[in-house]
Amino acid sequence: MSTSTQTSADQSVVETKKILNRLRRAQGQLGAVIAAVESGGDCRAVVTQLAAVSSALDRAGFTIVSSAMRQCITNPDNKLTVDELEKLFLTLA
Repeated sequence: MSTSTQTSADQSVVETKKILNRLRRAQGQLGAVIAAVESGGDCRAVVTQLAAVSSALDRAGFTIVSSAMRQCITNPDNKLTVDELEKLFLTLA
């Protein structure tokens, strides 16, 4: 394995960990929203927590698309076209 391929693979592992951390954080926040709704929690607290979940999911989505764009640029064998990446990105808007 060449150094650039190894570095690319290492970056992919790091990015995957970041994405999973963001998704797990969102999962925990969503669990808190569900628990608050079930227990009749304060409306403001529920909405604030729900906004945090939404933001965490948005960040995870942007990280996933960003990673795909980098892979597309560095790996010409990647199956995604620029138009497909753009369409993916716009689905997050």
